[in-house]
Amino acid sequence: MSTLHDGAAGGAPVLYRGVRINGDDPRDLVVEGGLITSLDGDAPAGARSVDADGLIALPGLVDLHVHLREPGFEASETILTGSRAAAAGGYSAVFAMPNTSPVADTAGVVEQELALGESAGYVHVQPIGAVTVGQRGERLAELGAMASSRARVRVFSDDGSCVWDPLIMRRALEYVKSFDGVVAQHAQDPRLTEGAQMNEGTVSAELGLAGWPAVAEESIIARDVLLAEHVGSRLHVCHLSTAGSVEIIRWAKARGVDVTAEVTPHHLLLTEELVRGYDPRYKVNPPLRRDEDVRAVREGLADGTIDIVATDHAPHPVEAKSCEWGAAAHGMVGLESAVRVVQQSMVDTGMLGWGDVARVMSAAPARIGRLAGYGTAIEAGAPASFTLYDPRPARPFTVADLRGRSVNSPYLGRELPGEVRWTVTHGRITVADGELVDLEGLA
Repeated sequence: MSTLHDGAAGGAPVLYRGVRINGDDPRDLVVEGGLITSLDGDAPAGARSVDADGLIALPGLVDLHVHLREPGFEASETILTGSRAAAAGGYSAVFAMPNTSPVADTAGVVEQELALGESAGYVHVQPIGAVTVGQRGERLAELGAMASSRARVRVFSDDGSCVWDPLIMRRALEYVKSFDGVVAQHAQDPRLTEGAQMNEGTVSAELGLAGWPAVAEESIIARDVLLAEHVGSRLHVCHLSTAGSVEIIRWAKARGVDVTAEVTPHHLLLTEELVRGYDPRYKVNPPLRRDEDVRAVREGLADGTIDIVATDHAPHPVEAKSCEWGAAAHGMVGLESAVRVVQQSMVDTGMLGWGDVARVMSAAPARIGRLAGYGTAIEAGAPASFTLYDPRPARPFTVADLRGRSVNSPYLGRELPGEVRWTVTHGRITVADGELVDLEGLA
């Protein structure tokens, strides 16, 4: 781990030579005082020079959907360890889901999470507030209090639990309008997925595992886009995973509904065929789907129907995954591998360019989450938040690539392209030449 000291905002200026902003022609980028002060200009006296020849500069990545587990589930992850994983993956900001203990359904809990993120120092940790008290779906949480707290919560979700009651969902959509908030729905009809273990279809029938039908996701999305249209509010659909869901979002956008949607890296790459080995690393909610669904979500991301890529980073302790399939927890870690998977599934296939990656992994998630100062273009005068990424190497993904507390990655042993070489957030270097900077270096 690097012990770099001179990357903090307000420290010595740094010249990054030969960066390719969003994959374009090489430029020389100067950072000083937390800002990008020049592109192709002369570096100030005393500037440190970094050879970034061939590296792609992307705006600091923003993840609208992570699980940091603190407070309450620190055996899986903490805000510090999750922040380290995020920085290693090229992220400058992450949105933390509320399924903690206690649940993030009050101003006090979201302010605690914000403070823990500030103390960690690697990325901005933006709390997401629960829609309902205790995520139980019975009555609205303190949405207004969380919105007006120091955390300025603008995204609300019961992720892990669907807001299944249409009246409560309608009230939540109406309430968040007053402060330009958004409800992020975990689209899963609980009755249609009771006991479900994997995607419903031929493979589940062959394996004898209870099926998780696509309609359980699609029916909730269809209901919610109609509710959002009715009340004139913003809706965000979490981890969309089926071809039918893509079509519903496409229809809703054509109709003028203010809806956005996300897809995870694993739903862009992995299919239900991996479940044949009963490896719990591939157990996730929503489940891995058919090859046809993977093609559909790739096309939806490419044509703008799906707005962003979000990891749904879901760490678990070893014992929660080192067991039989039926008893294993749902979820995968994904922060350190996300941009590499997007390169393999979308860039190397010609479906997205690097400028598109900047949009779906930085600008759009920051906009949806109303997070000021992040997702900004790399230009003179802008905050110095960016990642320098080398798309050229290809090697197996290993445990050594993981910087969080848990190791439940579906990519272990799989060859992935690319590598994050530098991460800079508001002038502060958190990854230097491929090495995570230690806490002393962030002081």
